[in-house]
Amino acid sequence: MCYETAQLVYNIYKEAKRSGASEEEILELRTKWERLKNGGLKFYHVSGFTHPKLAAFSSKEGHLDVDYYNWGLIPHWVKDEMQAKQLWDKTLNARGETIFEKPSFRDAARKSRCILPLDGFYEHPHKAGKTFPYFIRRLDKQPLLVGGLVSEWVNEGTGEILKTTSIVTTQANPLMKDIHNNPKLKEARMPLVLRDEDARRWLEGNEQEAMKLIKPSNEALEAIHSAKIAGFRICG
Repeated sequence: MCYETAQLVYNIYKEAKRSGASEEEILELRTKWERLKNGGLKFYHVSGFTHPKLAAFSSKEGHLDVDYYNWGLIPHWVKDEMQAKQLWDKTLNARGETIFEKPSFRDAARKSRCILPLDGFYEHPHKAGKTFPYFIRRLDKQPLLVGGLVSEWVNEGTGEILKTTSIVTTQANPLMKDIHNNPKLKEARMPLVLRDEDARRWLEGNEQEAMKLIKPSNEALEAIHSAKIAGFRICG
C-alpha cells in the first residue's frame, strides 16, 4: 500500500502540461497555484496518518483545476465528525479493482478522480524480520502522476468544507513485488502510476476507460534506500 509520500514540487501546475493541458488551462492553473502555494507545504517524507494536505489536479466540466486535499477520503454522505474520524485512517488508499463498488469510494470514482503529482513514495521491505525504508521514484526524477479520488465533505456541526483525497492502488509491478513483501499481506500493491498520455483519460474517462488504466505501472522506476537520499530536494 502507500501510506508515506514525498511532494516537493513548487510549480506543480507545470505537471499539467504532461496531462495535455491547453495553454489557457496552464495560465489559469498557474494563476490559481500562485495563490495556493503560499499556504501549502512541501513534504520530504510524510505519513498519511497525519492527514497532510496534498496538491492534486482534477477536472471540472472538462477543465483542469488544482487544489489542496487532506489525505484520507471522507465521502459526502458521512453524518458527523465522529464517523469521519472513524473512517479517515481507513481511506488513505483505495483498492483500484473495487473503487466503483465500495460505498466509501464509488461516488468519487464515478465523478471526482484526480492526479497527485508526487516526487515519490516510501515502502518498507521485510528481510530477516526487519524492515528497511526505500524511496521509489521515476528514474528520470520527474514527479509521478499518481491516480487518486477526491471528495468534499461538509461538517454540519461547524459548516466547514473539508476537501479530501485517497490514493488509488493496483497490483505491484516486478520491482514493487520485491519491495512490498510484507508476509502478512495477500499480495504486493503499489500506487496507480499513470503514463502522461493516460492522465487526462483517468480524469475524464468513463468507468470502463478508467478501469482499463488500473494496472501495474510500466514506468521506469527506481528504489533507493532512504539513508542514501537524506536531504534530497527535487523540484518540479
